[in-house]
Amino acid sequence: MQKGIDNMKQVALAIEKEDKIGEIGENLFGSFLEHLGRAIYTGIYEPDHPSADQDGFRADVADLVRELKVPIVRYPGGNFVSGYRWTDGIGEKSKRPRRLELAWQAIETNEVGIDEFAKWAELVGADIMPAVNMGTAGPQEAADLLEYCNFPGGTYWSDLRRENGREKPYNFRYWCIGNEMDGPWQIGHLPAEAYGHKAAETIKMMRRIDPEIKAIVAGSSGPYLPTFPEWDRTVLELTYDWADYISLHRYYDYDPSQISSDDFLHSYLDMDRFIASVVAAADYVKAQKRSSKTIMLSFDEWNIWHSHDPIDPSHQWATIRPILEDHFTARDALLFSGMMMTLINHADRVKMGCLAQLVNVIAPIMTKPGGGTIKQTVFYPYFAGCRYAKGEALHCRVSGDKVSTRYGDADLLYTAATFDAQSGEMNLFLLNPTAETVALELTLAQFDELKPVRHLLLDCKELDQKNTFESPDSIVFKEESVAGGNQVSIPPYSFHLLSFKAN
Repeated sequence: MQKGIDNMKQVALAIEKEDKIGEIGENLFGSFLEHLGRAIYTGIYEPDHPSADQDGFRADVADLVRELKVPIVRYPGGNFVSGYRWTDGIGEKSKRPRRLELAWQAIETNEVGIDEFAKWAELVGADIMPAVNMGTAGPQEAADLLEYCNFPGGTYWSDLRRENGREKPYNFRYWCIGNEMDGPWQIGHLPAEAYGHKAAETIKMMRRIDPEIKAIVAGSSGPYLPTFPEWDRTVLELTYDWADYISLHRYYDYDPSQISSDDFLHSYLDMDRFIASVVAAADYVKAQKRSSKTIMLSFDEWNIWHSHDPIDPSHQWATIRPILEDHFTARDALLFSGMMMTLINHADRVKMGCLAQLVNVIAPIMTKPGGGTIKQTVFYPYFAGCRYAKGEALHCRVSGDKVSTRYGDADLLYTAATFDAQSGEMNLFLLNPTAETVALELTLAQFDELKPVRHLLLDCKELDQKNTFESPDSIVFKEESVAGGNQVSIPPYSFHLLSFKAN
């Protein structure tokens, strides 16, 4: 840490140990893998790869996922799930059907299904959040899948799981009841009333099999849809007694013809408002129903997504297709940091989250078929969230200079803080999305004596710089020296993790 310098822009930050937002959900920084592009095939699964294990999973990819410590992975979709027949992906591989996959216009070989994916999840130490088909399927298919996965034995589906090699039930707790059913692009798209009734009946059947599951109903795919937030209100009115969470999805794109670089870097403010709007819709229904139950939020798709071009005809109806393989820049890593911090700052209501996606498809990890891997620029802030956002989220009281954006005035520094009583560690996340060097004055109150133990810096001043297979370490965390004092100089276009530990 460096001492503050006169004539810099000034920001004061005060954090009190007892000024809590809420407990951070253990699955706040989960991820997502869909049968899309190269996420599964040549992503996590490539039997002919030099590092492949006996089940065909790439060890080099598994190592990176374990490095992140991803707690839960949503699977198998995504748009894919709305036309997916889960029974295609079980049993002997040689007998599994090859299907036309209509969501992304591919051929699905079904080499990987729920049993294989569960093996991979155990390999990397992650839980699974299964998604069920609410497009071309419905309550019965969802109940059958739950019985296959979670029922101990003695029934058709549970005994079939045992015949397929898994004796004990998986006991998956969290279940997505469909995907983006508000979207006209979705196979089996439904109006809110129809989806709400279908989802309620689905959860009803599933709970009779396993009363302990937690159900996530499909909320709005984004605030830009004309049905937002009426969709969320209507769906919750029909599912409130059954649902535990409502989902929300949001992506941001940097198109210089549509948005300035500075405004793009402050898009986390839009994400903040989106969350607040969904909370308001959920709490309206709570009041309407005179309920004591509070619906939590599952932000189970969030990321930066630049590739919106139509599918290349040469990639249509292929089994392995390099689509949506965005190569993230330093600029993207900065906004990503802000989005990650926004989840922390709403930890009282956003209890689950899934970065979309984990490998190859708009992902922090990229692979070459038969070759190596790289960590994209966004890998590093995601690592910070996964590894260090633990315990309670704390309010950050910021005062000082501000900057004007399309979303209104913003603090020069965006901040989030957590305190883990079990480890005694306080972690402060700092984002400077501006061209200014900022002098930060930090005040920590009500803590025992804290010693600085870690300062990780992501220097992103070269905004268009990327990590590539030829130059994989252009944007990486740098370990800065740690020192005492409450004055810190925060350079332009940078993300920081500052860690303190109680003596």
